Amino acid sequence: MLFDYLLVAVRNLRRRRLRSWLTIIGIFIGVAAIVSLVALGQGLQNAMNQEFSEMGVDKIIIMPGGSQGMLGMTGIGGVKLTDDDLNAIRRVNGVKEAGGLIYGVVGSEFNNKHKYIWLVGVPTDKSRIVVESMQNVEIVQGRDLRKNDKYKALVARELYNGHIFGEPVALGNNLLIRNYTFRVVGLLGAFGNSQDDSSIYVPLDTASSILEKNNSYDLIIAQALSGVGVAKVAGSIEDTLRRNRNLKKGEEDFSVSTMEELIKSYGVILDVVQIVFLGIAAISLVVGGIGIMNTMFTAVLERTKEIGIMKAIGARNRDILTIFLIESGLLGLIGGVLGLLLGVSLSKLIEKATSIALGLDYLKAYFPTYLIIGSLAFSFVVGCVSGVLPAFRASKLKPADALRYE
Repeated sequence: MLFDYLLVAVRNLRRRRLRSWLTIIGIFIGVAAIVSLVALGQGLQNAMNQEFSEMGVDKIIIMPGGSQGMLGMTGIGGVKLTDDDLNAIRRVNGVKEAGGLIYGVVGSEFNNKHKYIWLVGVPTDKSRIVVESMQNVEIVQGRDLRKNDKYKALVARELYNGHIFGEPVALGNNLLIRNYTFRVVGLLGAFGNSQDDSSIYVPLDTASSILEKNNSYDLIIAQALSGVGVAKVAGSIEDTLRRNRNLKKGEEDFSVSTMEELIKSYGVILDVVQIVFLGIAAISLVVGGIGIMNTMFTAVLERTKEIGIMKAIGARNRDILTIFLIESGLLGLIGGVLGLLLGVSLSKLIEKATSIALGLDYLKAYFPTYLIIGSLAFSFVVGCVSGVLPAFRASKLKPADALRYE
């Protein structure tokens, strides 16, 4: 019986192909938008979690600026982290090692071309391991900075790709930074953000002199001992810095964050963005649903006499209701299938474009089973719901009135 209903519904859709396809468009655009957004959002979430995991969940980030400070925005209101703070952090129980770095924008010159570039000072002592593991980037050519290096530099991807000075900065080239000549000894892999990928990395002591940031840090990274609770160590660091800086609780001019806290913060931001975009995409589904309803009302009017004939030969109200519900559900389901295919294609296209344009493989579209099944089921339900009123109206037609309808 159900198969017979399906055959009748398919036959009716085929008889009105143009109208059916125009109705389906509203559904498949909405489904495509939802599938691509969810797939890319989930892929970005997975990539973010992977990056944070590779950096190590045992890392603790200390920044000046209190709770208002953000990664990449330090020294707010002249507040600084000092050598005393770094040494105090190193003495905290549960801290394996801690290191600091500084950065600032400086004028740089290469082959008589002048640009303002981020200069980053990184440690070359044993604390370099903590900082480098946090940065999670490899040297693709050349070597790392050494302890006795002074005017040696590592350059990031945008410089050796020629995007900053208009020509590549290669190994062995010289860079002029505030009248100091630096020799390039290493090329760094991609960080994944434009600021880091456009920076020059030099020994911490040298950068301190150039940026005039002696005895201060823009960022301190601490590593907790294995088996020790990171949150507990972070709390101890906060208490120690508060005592070291003579501050009361709630008056901190610094902030202490764990990797888990950063993951949650970025995750919340990503979820909010996804919800907003999904809400926008859902509007097209609502429009598509209204289109299905309009199409089904028109179909009821066009097939009134047909409905009367079916009832005259024994069709029940529920038979008519089922036929029209299946028909509207098929419109939604076909739109869902096409939308799913389009959404997958769009996601993979964006993934490929990102890889080519940025040289990054972080963004990978992810298609969980619930997304595929859910999008198809949801589109079918939207179609059915949109067809309820027209189907109910068709089922309530009286045979005599329907047969006389012109």
